Amino acid sequence: MQRQAKDKMWKRWGLFQATDFQSLMYPCFTFCRILGIFPYKLKASTFEASKPCYILSIVISCIYCVFDVILIHGIIASKMDFGSVTKKLQVTIYYVSSDFLVIITHVLNSARMRLSQTMLEISAILPPDSYQELSRFIHTKDILAIILRIINIYLNFYKLLTYQLNFTETPLSLNIILVITIFTVYAALLELQINMLYINYICVLKACFKRINDNLAHIQKLMINDMKQCNLGLISRVHRNQVLLVELQTLRKQHLMISNTVQMLNIVFSLPLLASIILCFCVTIFDLYFNAVHWNMQDGIFISLDRYLLDRLLTAMMYNCVKIVLLAWACETTKNQAEGIVTTIHDLLNSTDNKQIKKELQLFSLQTLHCKNIFSPKGFTVDSTLLATTVGTIAMYLLILLQFLNMSHSCDEKAAISVTQPN
Repeated sequence: MQRQAKDKMWKRWGLFQATDFQSLMYPCFTFCRILGIFPYKLKASTFEASKPCYILSIVISCIYCVFDVILIHGIIASKMDFGSVTKKLQVTIYYVSSDFLVIITHVLNSARMRLSQTMLEISAILPPDSYQELSRFIHTKDILAIILRIINIYLNFYKLLTYQLNFTETPLSLNIILVITIFTVYAALLELQINMLYINYICVLKACFKRINDNLAHIQKLMINDMKQCNLGLISRVHRNQVLLVELQTLRKQHLMISNTVQMLNIVFSLPLLASIILCFCVTIFDLYFNAVHWNMQDGIFISLDRYLLDRLLTAMMYNCVKIVLLAWACETTKNQAEGIVTTIHDLLNSTDNKQIKKELQLFSLQTLHCKNIFSPKGFTVDSTLLATTVGTIAMYLLILLQFLNMSHSCDEKAAISVTQPN
């Protein structure tokens, strides 16, 4: 009885038992709606704008932008003391990037609604089994990601608050720290949901490409069986070829729709994803710089970590690494699934001698060559090389910061020597 009650509860909320696109995206859409970045409602298989949710989105975006302007103005006017110039640079870059993310997310609300409508239409080709398989991964990922992110934010800012109040020479007031924490938490959760929504859409596209590939493999199997059955009548063979020809035309149209959706996805998510990657770089580079790099008059630059800084550094880097790996994995496997269709089409060409089917397969092959199903926001390709690119970029900018640190202290030493020398 208890198991049946749990199954009914999961089915009611659509968790792990998705049967359509709406139930598949339910957790992600719910979290996005809480953050004010999903001002839509679904009526009769159509996404429509919701005026109350749009007003909420505008209010949240305006409040966040006003806060960012005040904070950045306070940093530039030296009204807020964050310590060193490098720390001010970190805070400025982070909040400028997050402000840009909030604004562009709100501006692209209409485009994201059209993309969701397109995803709803093309996902109709998926069978119920595919939705259930996707829901096990997507729902688990979304729920665990939001829980782990909240825990990570709580631990980091609790430790940061303690460290700021107890170990810094000029700590900010408690009220300022709490306000900054609230808005930073919102920016962190917004950045997380943008990434989760992007990954979920890519997973749906991968399932659609896989469905086409499976159907092509099934057609190839039927062709091979027809060639083996020598007693198959001429009329039956002609009828079977006509049916296969119609199915190939349908699959070619579906492939074109999915490929166009990939391009739409690149356009809609290019700027938000680029801002998210910049935030990832910013957090990781400055965390490494402030938590691991130190200066000593005798030894110069040296690497040292205490327990507090090590815990904070590891949790932040672990989250960013998992996010980058998920993005790279989803984009790479989807690209490979799309490229697998080309191989299946050429296998089909070798399995038939019908001129009409061969012509249709040649058109299909030409279409796959023109459709570049690559995920590249603003020319920044997201694939298996993303992690290596990320590590290289972080190392390069970290070395630049180390050079500035060395130069600044060298200038201070020269100035001190010139002051102490007698005339």
